[in-house]
Amino acid sequence: MQMKWSVIALAVAAGSTQMAFANQQAESNGFVEDSSLSLLSRNAYFNRDYKRDNVNATRDTDVEVWGQGFIGKYESGFTQGTVGFGIDAYGLLGLKLDTGKGRNGTGFFPTDSNGTPEDSYSEAGAVVKARISNTVLKYGAQFPELPVLAHDDGRLLPQAFTGTLITSQEIEGLELNAGRFTSQNEMNQTGRDSGNLRSINVLGGSYSFTEDLSAALYFSDIEDVAKKQYANLNYTLPLAAERALNFDFNIYQTDYDKKFTKTANGLDNTIWSLAAKYSMGAHAFILAYQQNTGNSGYQFDIGDGGSAMFLSNSYYSDFNNEDEKSWQASYELDFAAYGVPGLSYKTAYVRGYNINTALDSDAKEHELFNQFKYVVQEGAAKDLSVRVRNSIYRANSAVGNDLNEVRVFVEYPLNIL
Repeated sequence: MQMKWSVIALAVAAGSTQMAFANQQAESNGFVEDSSLSLLSRNAYFNRDYKRDNVNATRDTDVEVWGQGFIGKYESGFTQGTVGFGIDAYGLLGLKLDTGKGRNGTGFFPTDSNGTPEDSYSEAGAVVKARISNTVLKYGAQFPELPVLAHDDGRLLPQAFTGTLITSQEIEGLELNAGRFTSQNEMNQTGRDSGNLRSINVLGGSYSFTEDLSAALYFSDIEDVAKKQYANLNYTLPLAAERALNFDFNIYQTDYDKKFTKTANGLDNTIWSLAAKYSMGAHAFILAYQQNTGNSGYQFDIGDGGSAMFLSNSYYSDFNNEDEKSWQASYELDFAAYGVPGLSYKTAYVRGYNINTALDSDAKEHELFNQFKYVVQEGAAKDLSVRVRNSIYRANSAVGNDLNEVRVFVEYPLNIL
C-alpha cells in the first residue's frame, strides 16, 4: 500500500505545479481520419553454441533457429465528441525457415506432441477503447510496456496480454497507469492464456519534473505468485556542448507468494542497479553496478512479461541470481558523426559474483556483449534495420551453461495507412 500512496502523492504534487495541457479528445479528427495500418516484417536468426553443461560436465544441445514473422497492427482514431470510441487490432504470423527437433529452442516456435517445431503459427487480437480528454481506457489484447508488466518482443512474434488498462496524461509530464490483466499469450504459442496467468493488477506512474529529472513508481500484484514494487530516478547533468552525464537508478522489491515458492513463508527479494553514462558527441561510456539481496533471486516473466526487467545489467544473462552483485563497463558509438548515419555500435562487459547456489556460495558469471545496428535512412528501403548481436557467456557451478550466441534481426516496417 505504501507504493500506492506514493503514486497518489506524486500525482497530487504534480497537479499543484503543472496545468493540464492540450485536450487530445477535443482535437480528434474521427474514427477513420486518425486511423493507421502498419505491417512489420521481421526475419530473425538465433544460434546458441553451448560449450558445456557446467553441472554435468557434458556438452549441451546447440540451438539454431531461423524464422520469418509478420506483425500487422491497425489502430483506429477516436470518434468525435466528449467521449471518443475506437478499435485496435493485430494479426501475427510466424513461419519456420530452418530448425529441427534437436535444434529448436529459445521460444521461437510451438512444438507438436513429439517435440517437433511447427511450420507456422498465427494469432490475432483486438482492443476496444474509449477516451475522455487525455485519459484512455482499453480492454482487450494488448502489448503493455510498464516496468512491472512488460511484454517480451525479443523473438519472432511478441508476447500479448488480455485485460483492461487505463492511461491518463491529464497533467503535462505526468502519466498514470492502472490495469488488470487475466491472460497471457506466450511468444511461441497460439492458444489463449498459454502463459497460465490467473490475474495481475498494476498501478503506477511516471513524472518529468524537468527535462533532465524524472521519476517513476509502480506496484503490481500477480495472483498467487508475487507482489512487486518498482521505483526509478533518472537525472541528466548537462556539462557542455554535446556532453552530458546521466544517472539512472532502478529498484524492484518482490514478495513471492508461498503458493508459488512452495515454502511456508514465501520468499523475498530486492534488486537494484545504478548506471552512470557519460556522453561526448558520438561516444558514450557507461559504468553500472547491480545488487541482489534477500532469500531468492529476482524472477520475472511469472505473469508480468519477459521484459519486466528495467535494470542496467541485462543482456543474455540478467545477473539476477540470489545475492548476486555485478558491475558493467560499456561503450556506445554513433557513426553518424563519421559520415555513416543510421549505424551504431555497442559493446559491454558484465561480471557477476557472490552468487549463492546449492553448490557454491560464491559462484561467478561474466558476459561480453557486442552489437551493430544499421537503419537505412533514405530510398526505397528507408527504415529497414539490420541488428547483429553476439554474447560470449561463461559461468561456473550451477549458475548457467557456457555458450556463444549470435542473434540477427532484419526488420522492415511498412505504413499502409
